[in-house]
Amino acid sequence: MKSDIFDGAVKFALQIPKPSPGLLIIEMKNLISWQKSWPHLIAVIGFILLSIMYVSPVLQGKKMVAGDDIQAKAAAREVLDYHKQTKEWSSWTNGMFAGMPAYLVATDYPTSISTKIGQGVNKILPAPANYLLIGMVSAYVLFLVLGAGGWLAALGGVAFAFSTFNVINLEAGHISQVIAIMYAPGVIAGVIVAFRKNWLAGAALTALFLSLELYANHVQITYYLGIGIVILVIIESVSFIKRGAVKELVPILGGLALAAVLAVGTHTTRLWNAYDYTKETIRGKSELTSKDPSKSPEKGSGLDKTYAFAYSYGFGELLTLVIPNAYGGAGYGPLSTNSETYKTLTARGVDAANAQSIIQQMPLYWGDQPIMGGPNYVGAIVFFLFVLGIFIVKSPLKSWVVGVVLLYIVWALGKSFAAVNYLFFDYFPMFNKFRAMTMAVSLAQLLMVMLGILALITVVQRKITWKEFQKPFLISLGITGGLMLIMAVMPTLFFSFQAAGDSTTYEQFAQQTQDKAFAQQLVNSIVQDRVGLMKSDAFRSLIFVLLAASLIWLWMIEKVKPVVLYVALFALMIFDLFGVDKRYLNNEDFVSNYVAQGNIAPSPADEQILRDPDPNYKVYDLTARQGAFNSAEASNFHKSLGGYHGAKLRRYQELFERQILTERPNFGMVNMLNTKYFISADQQGNKVAQTNPGALGHAWFVNSFKIVPNADAEMAALDSLKPRTEAVLDQKFASKLQGLSIQPDSAAAISLISYKPNELIYESNAKGEGLAVFSEIYYNVRDEWKVTIDDKPADLLRANYVLRALRVPAGKHTIKFSFEPVSVDVGHKIDLASSLLLLGLIAGAVFVAVKNKKA
Repeated sequence: MKSDIFDGAVKFALQIPKPSPGLLIIEMKNLISWQKSWPHLIAVIGFILLSIMYVSPVLQGKKMVAGDDIQAKAAAREVLDYHKQTKEWSSWTNGMFAGMPAYLVATDYPTSISTKIGQGVNKILPAPANYLLIGMVSAYVLFLVLGAGGWLAALGGVAFAFSTFNVINLEAGHISQVIAIMYAPGVIAGVIVAFRKNWLAGAALTALFLSLELYANHVQITYYLGIGIVILVIIESVSFIKRGAVKELVPILGGLALAAVLAVGTHTTRLWNAYDYTKETIRGKSELTSKDPSKSPEKGSGLDKTYAFAYSYGFGELLTLVIPNAYGGAGYGPLSTNSETYKTLTARGVDAANAQSIIQQMPLYWGDQPIMGGPNYVGAIVFFLFVLGIFIVKSPLKSWVVGVVLLYIVWALGKSFAAVNYLFFDYFPMFNKFRAMTMAVSLAQLLMVMLGILALITVVQRKITWKEFQKPFLISLGITGGLMLIMAVMPTLFFSFQAAGDSTTYEQFAQQTQDKAFAQQLVNSIVQDRVGLMKSDAFRSLIFVLLAASLIWLWMIEKVKPVVLYVALFALMIFDLFGVDKRYLNNEDFVSNYVAQGNIAPSPADEQILRDPDPNYKVYDLTARQGAFNSAEASNFHKSLGGYHGAKLRRYQELFERQILTERPNFGMVNMLNTKYFISADQQGNKVAQTNPGALGHAWFVNSFKIVPNADAEMAALDSLKPRTEAVLDQKFASKLQGLSIQPDSAAAISLISYKPNELIYESNAKGEGLAVFSEIYYNVRDEWKVTIDDKPADLLRANYVLRALRVPAGKHTIKFSFEPVSVDVGHKIDLASSLLLLGLIAGAVFVAVKNKKA
């Protein structure tokens, strides 16, 4: 039995599909039989073992602690607690930014089958091993579709999943981004299958993986992937039209269109919510007149260019794709005792122990990006194979791969290639909705692996003779190895290795040492160490390229057996990628569950505030490490003025920027948001809670109001507004206030009598009709907030730029606010219908495959 299994595995690994005019596909009937399926199961088991091996602390119950993951959990705290208590998901939360839609931070999609599949897949292994497994399996499917045997498909899966970009983003906690990247190969695989004349199987595979891609909920990665897919579809369609195969093209395009519709349909609720919300965020239009010339032509449309392009590669920084420490690695990193900085410290009398402690966090990154978690290293071997593929691969896919790789790299260059990217930003649909365009490199890396595997298929299946192979092989080796050799020998000929922040580093050293000459010497030593890091990694990459090239050469002259070639390539690939990946995500990133939970323990200041029985007040945390407006720490325990999210409500941000985060903060704005407590730090750095006596409470009646013509006038009016007695409203609400004449009434009162995140009930009592202002954020894209007075509908108004307001009749009344977005109610129904159709499409493809197998 063991012999049979081994023989079958070797056959599977070495299978060489028959040549065809286009790309080769795995027929679905082969995947349905056990005889053909069990080798794939062995591959998956291998992926599981490799994933677990890389993050082995998870076997001890340890968890990875990542900054963004901690922020996300804090942001969702109120929603999660409410769900735990009631088993219901609130669509609104007051936990961040004084209030925002909760479905942007935590919710469930009970009728979306792709969401349930995605959630189920995530539970196969403990995080983050599960995400690595997804990437390997997804890429494995792609490479099987491309005609690779089992070993090569598995090798490609490992090369893709363990690209350093993916691992570094896992460490940072960018989980949705990683999941979106990991499902991308499967989407490409589905499209390729469809165009290779199995349109039904291709449509089913595309629908499945695209729905999982959308489940990841990272629109930016999906957008970049979508552009690449559209280009592929156009190229393939033109090829069919040129061959006169229009009739064959119609069902292919129809199947892919159906796949896209069903995949999107299973996420209607999620995407509808995001679409509506985006219009009111910093990615939508501003009603203020922009004085910033960097804005795109359409008034107020999209992000500011400065913000959007803050993360951009320099041209030289692209070297990190093949030489990981070409630009120093992470922003701050450790040096060895052989470093020039260590030698400088010890030479000036710093004892060895202190010197070793100091060199553990040195400013090594010298590029222009504000924060750097590590390089986007695709692998020296992958880069060599990619270049080789450019010369030897004959597949029509090669042009698409190379072209789209260049497009993604151009985008990742951002402001460094402003002549092109600013045009995209100003005129290309949706392009200006995203920032950190450097993440486009993640998909460039996928395509580089893809062409590299196609090159290996050409070599392993001997689609090229030794005579034909020699010249492109030597050219590829010369390009890749030559580049690495030059950077290993004389990098200072091309780069200064000096960072813009070196002057700040010098000032810090000078202040600490009180010796300017010593401080300058330390900075110079750091620059020398940056040079050393590039040289060291350039030599490292060169060695891996030479070893891989030697293996391929020995195979082409028939000096090594297949098993030697595959095992050696696997070993080299793993040593190459793991060696760099472990610099960033390693066992030190995992802590016990107890310690992980202890990271969010309330401070004495938090505990003091939590003793307040009031269910709904705001806290302004002035001690947040990244600033209150970029941290969700306070949301762990309180309803915070600040928060952490990639898409903040534009009006709220504008209020903060122009009224609160200024040299002279307008505390009237802080008070109208019912900021009952400030958290500040004492002289010892301990958090201290301070009560704000000026907080205006949950709601109040104003004595007067003013109508202004536009947002500019409304913002300007806030400068002198007395929010306790006055309100300012935009002209668009004027018709709802006609005939209202306010008679000041000192006895008028309005109070909150019931609080839920998505339902607020007030009781009012006044002698005459009045205008009530509520310390709650206005958001009403599709009349999501249903307002009633004594169970009768009322018109919701917006006052003071960001707050809700209501015209309230005289007497005693019950006022109810309920957040009931139509996108959730109707969206769930569309999710369900699309999910059933998606299952039907997949079942139909399987049925046809089984039927064909029997025939």
